[in-house]
Amino acid sequence: MTTSPSRGWKKKLNIKMINFSHFDNSPTLNLDLKQAGSWIGSIIVSEHKIIGTISYIFCSDDELLKINKKFLNHDSLTDIISFPELNSTSIISGEIYISIDRVKENAINYNVEFKNELHRVMAHGVLHFVGYGDSTTEDKAEMRSKEDYYLNLLPQTY
Repeated sequence: MTTSPSRGWKKKLNIKMINFSHFDNSPTLNLDLKQAGSWIGSIIVSEHKIIGTISYIFCSDDELLKINKKFLNHDSLTDIISFPELNSTSIISGEIYISIDRVKENAINYNVEFKNELHRVMAHGVLHFVGYGDSTTEDKAEMRSKEDYYLNLLPQTY
C-alpha cells in the first residue's frame, strides 16, 4: 500500500471533515473553502458514501512531480494524485494533491475558466475515492460524465 506524503503545510483550514492546505511555495487560491467543502461533501453523500476526512493539498508542479516520483515511480507532470485511506469502503477518507500550475495550464488548453478546471479536478479526486476509475476509455467517459454532473451542481454565484 502506498503511503501519503503529508508534510509541512503553510496553512490549514478544517471545514467539517474536508481540509484544504497548500505548500509554502504554491500560489494562493481565491476559493470559498466553506462552499467547496460543502460541495465535495455533497458529492460523497450523493454517491451513497459517508464523509470521512479528506485533505486537499494544493501545490506546484515541482512539488507534485516529487510526490509522483517518490510514491508512484512516475517521472511525469500531472494535475492530481490521490491517496485513499483503504480502511472502509463506505467512509471516504484520503489525501488529494493538486498542482495549481497544471490546473492553470489545463484551463488554458481546454479554454475554460481556471475555477471550473480546479473544481473538475477536485471532483475527479473524490470520485476516485468513491470508486470511479479512469484507466479505460469507458471509465474515462463515465468519470467525465460524473464530473460534468457535479460541476453543474455548483452554485452559480460560487
